[in-house]
Amino acid sequence: LALQYAAPGLRADPEIVLAAVAQCGRALEFADAALQEDRNFLLEAVRRNGRALEYASHDFRADREVVLAAVSQCGCALVGA
Repeated sequence: LALQYAAPGLRADPEIVLAAVAQCGRALEFADAALQEDRNFLLEAVRRNGRALEYASHDFRADREVVLAAVSQCGCALVGA
């Protein structure tokens, strides 16, 4: 998980974080807090890798639209809901 070791500015860059999440959903865990709290960003992240749902905040894991987007991408994402 290269994002874990990236400079703070890179962890706050939506394009970089989405690319990392597409490769590994756990990358969301290391994204800047502002991105983690951005619903639109999170929706795009789980559309690219449903497993990222596991690293989303509790509120987003209870958000029907976010969960549906994640499960549509990866059925096993429901485990992280």
